[in-house]
Amino acid sequence: MAMTETAVDPTGGSESNEMHWYVLKVTSNRERTIRDNLLRKIKRDGLEPYFGEIIIPTERIAETKSGKKRITERKLYPGYIMVQCILNDEVWFLVRETSGVGDFTGANGKPIPMKDEEIRRMLGLEVQKKEEAAAPKIKVGFVVGDRVKIKEGTFESYEGSVSTIDETSGRVTVMIEFLGRSTPVDFEYWQMERV
Repeated sequence: MAMTETAVDPTGGSESNEMHWYVLKVTSNRERTIRDNLLRKIKRDGLEPYFGEIIIPTERIAETKSGKKRITERKLYPGYIMVQCILNDEVWFLVRETSGVGDFTGANGKPIPMKDEEIRRMLGLEVQKKEEAAAPKIKVGFVVGDRVKIKEGTFESYEGSVSTIDETSGRVTVMIEFLGRSTPVDFEYWQMERV
């Protein structure tokens, strides 16, 4: 297979040899397998110089079930993979011929690179997630405004409404009627249940 140096310009304008970020539509729940297959094919065909990073945006979530704390990873965009590449004919063909890949996102079948602010936001999330790997978000199970009943502690059996949620620490502030006035009280998320 001959290697062309000309990159496909998704807007139909002049040629470009710059790397851009693109979004790939892929089969949902197979993102990791598709990413691994894509990386294998890139290495096999010697196209590494035309590719940067290939990312499946995820976030780590801590949840407590049956009293046991578990950390799980949740995909931010199920069914999509972010690919940094120089889009030429070989890259286009390799990506499109990878099992499970639907197509690049874009208009009229032409891939459209992501905007700089979208990339910064996405990469900012990735950097933030790497820094917070030791402190994943906690799946609280409540939203602001929910009516809850306190299950244990000093305010056991009291009812109130959720006013703030801290997903990093798992702390929930509940507005409780106490001595004739609405008072904010902090609880752990597991100390309450939805009414």
